[in-house]
Amino acid sequence: MQNNRRNFLKNIGGSVALLAVGNTASANNHTPSSLIKSNIKVSANDKIRIGLIGCGIIGHFDTDTALKVPGVELVAVCDLYTGRLEGAKEKWGNHLFTTRDYRELLNRKDIDAVLICTPDNWHQKISIDAMRAGKHVYCEKPMVQKIEQGWGIINAQKETGKVFQVGSQMATAVGILEAKKKFQEGAIGELTMIQSFCDRSDARGAWQYSIPLDASPETIDFNTFLGDAPKVPFDAKRFFRWRNYKDYGTGAAGDLIVHLLTGIHTITEAKGPNMISSIANLKLWKDGRDAYDIFNAIMNYQASDKHGAFHVTTRVNLTDGEGKGPFGLKLIGTEGVIDVNGNGFKLRTIKRRAVPGYGGYDSFDSFSKKQKEEFKKWYKSEYGDDTDGGYDLGKEMAFDAPNDYDDRLDHMIVFFNGIRTGSAIPEDASFGLRAAAPSIACNLSAEQLKPIHWDPISMKLI
Repeated sequence: MQNNRRNFLKNIGGSVALLAVGNTASANNHTPSSLIKSNIKVSANDKIRIGLIGCGIIGHFDTDTALKVPGVELVAVCDLYTGRLEGAKEKWGNHLFTTRDYRELLNRKDIDAVLICTPDNWHQKISIDAMRAGKHVYCEKPMVQKIEQGWGIINAQKETGKVFQVGSQMATAVGILEAKKKFQEGAIGELTMIQSFCDRSDARGAWQYSIPLDASPETIDFNTFLGDAPKVPFDAKRFFRWRNYKDYGTGAAGDLIVHLLTGIHTITEAKGPNMISSIANLKLWKDGRDAYDIFNAIMNYQASDKHGAFHVTTRVNLTDGEGKGPFGLKLIGTEGVIDVNGNGFKLRTIKRRAVPGYGGYDSFDSFSKKQKEEFKKWYKSEYGDDTDGGYDLGKEMAFDAPNDYDDRLDHMIVFFNGIRTGSAIPEDASFGLRAAAPSIACNLSAEQLKPIHWDPISMKLI
């Protein structure tokens, strides 16, 4: 195992440097988490104390991961369901301050940073309130529920100078960064298109989450949960399965397509598409939800100084019993293909022949005997005896992170190193909006039955 780990570190080499856009990168900025943890020396005075806002599924994942980073301590937890607050103390200690009101958490002087793991409709307000209260923010994806909310977070981050990071690990995962190296080296030539997918195969992957038996208006602050959404009677399904409803979440687009775009934008350094067109439907999970369970979209990316023009096709299928996911990107270029799956990828280069070839699936076989003979003579005089033409497979390589590699931990290390040292945050508020807006535009296009036009530079709808 140790030899495998040393070889892995040797092979990934320069992926560290890809993280710090505009900064000089070092091992202090990023290292593969499961192999060499953050090597910043942490003193007793260098603790980072965090508060968790939203103690659901991702809240637990993110907090457990954050606590693996040296010097990080959990101080407080906020949730609207009392059972989660009780569970938080059982899991992380009775010393925790717990509350239903996130403002009480933000008012505490002993909290340096917060993890925002709430439904999407609360992301913008809590993020802005947290930064203005002097807290650094790790906000789960998508950064916003509505496109027009994005600039509020961008401006708050600029005004306060606080570290802000969006929680999609595709921006810092080692497999994505290694694929980026190969792409930037020109291994596949000019990019022509990207095929992407993120399917989920089981009921939980379609957000059919467990509901506690004591769920009631007494144990849940349902009115606060609704926020600015339309007022409706208490419904435990809406609270615990909020991703199923457009009033609180962003559906498959904001939950899953945003991951795909995060990976695509990281590898290509693209700012985003200028046109998004999608179709979607609700085919299987007819349980009262109004969020689509099948999505297909195509996006157009214009040429920039980082890449030529290309198309992206993306798919999310929550009805797929085969489970083709969870994540895949296929970058197709003029000279090869990079096929990303999870924290690994396969690269195949293509060497095209200079001669056209003839025969086989070709019009040559339809010629008359005389024309065939004349064509053969002409072809030999022009190209010689090689009649195959086409292309040859070039080099093939594969990259896979070790089984114990944890991309969520890498992402947390980047966040906390940013707080400690000021190192770069690749997935900042601007990056977050450029990934979230086209994803949310998929919903708009499907609802309005027309393409959505987006300016990825000024980050505004056209």
